[in-house]
Amino acid sequence: MNMPLRSTITRSPQQALITHRDPMAAASEAFRVLRTNLQFMGLDKPLKSVLITSATPGEGKSTVAANLAVAFAQNGANVCLIDADLRRPTLHKIFGMDSYPGLTTALLGGGGGSENAIMKTDVPGLKLITSGPIPPNPAELLGSAKMEKFLRELEERFDMVIVDTPPVLAVTDAAVLAPKVGGVVVVTRAGNVARQQVVRAKQALEAVKANVLGAVLDGVEAEGREGYYYYYYYSSGDGDRTNKR
Repeated sequence: MNMPLRSTITRSPQQALITHRDPMAAASEAFRVLRTNLQFMGLDKPLKSVLITSATPGEGKSTVAANLAVAFAQNGANVCLIDADLRRPTLHKIFGMDSYPGLTTALLGGGGGSENAIMKTDVPGLKLITSGPIPPNPAELLGSAKMEKFLRELEERFDMVIVDTPPVLAVTDAAVLAPKVGGVVVVTRAGNVARQQVVRAKQALEAVKANVLGAVLDGVEAEGREGYYYYYYYSSGDGDRTNKR
């Protein structure tokens, strides 16, 4: 089993939205590399939606989702970013916006409907759907027919839909939503998670027939001028190992 890591990210924790605030930074270029890699993966069949998750909490998945969405918008795409982490939503904080009405309100038919949930951001071409009020049953809501219908409508309307979800090994939310999107990217923070946990996350996603596109290594210390590298995880009978290119 192997899972290619599509890019690694070096960034300052003080600049969560670095692609927007500092487009010339090495981390911003790394997000553009990730964007390009995903675009090439959609040559035969256009990739319309990508789910971003992680194996465990605290690995930077929401920041990666936000910056990847900005990178697509900066390339001229019409992008919708969805905060589907209905347990610990973060995207409204990253963009300095209110979490209401949001996704839950749109799915439950309140707050003026789904149109009111799609909010403009400071980034041209990028719309944000925040989480909305925290529901008592996040997994059921994300796995519902209403959620799938909503995603299909957004895919028709936008060039790219990026969905931020909770960690795979913590709750079932990402697993129930993953089969409904075009592909999944797993974020892992350097030095924060065991490789076996990443493998387990991949196995959990593949068990529901999700299209696992690869992973992003977040929080890599800059080395030289580039500040980002390519890594590949391998699982074998001798255990996991990581190669750097």
